[in-house]
Amino acid sequence: MQGKVALITGAGGGLGRSYALYFASLGAKVLVNDLGGDAQRRPAEETVELIRRAGGEAEVDFHGVETMAGASAMVEAAQRSVAFASGGSAMAE
Repeated sequence: MQGKVALITGAGGGLGRSYALYFASLGAKVLVNDLGGDAQRRPAEETVELIRRAGGEAEVDFHGVETMAGASAMVEAAQRSVAFASGGSAMAE
């Protein structure tokens, strides 16, 4: 999974968090998406912190996937993650 970006929805907890941690352990850069939490505690941010503490790369995303606009924004965030990781511009595969 080196050089790949995994976009995981519901990654603030439960199976989504497990998948995010798993893909990160395989070397993927993970875009952690979750709407849960409040202004004081955002589970997606906790997942990102767990990945980073383990030496992985992760970014957080709070877009909803229930609309095309939200899903598109999430994919665009993943594409930016690929560009950041590669030092140039690239598309998520």
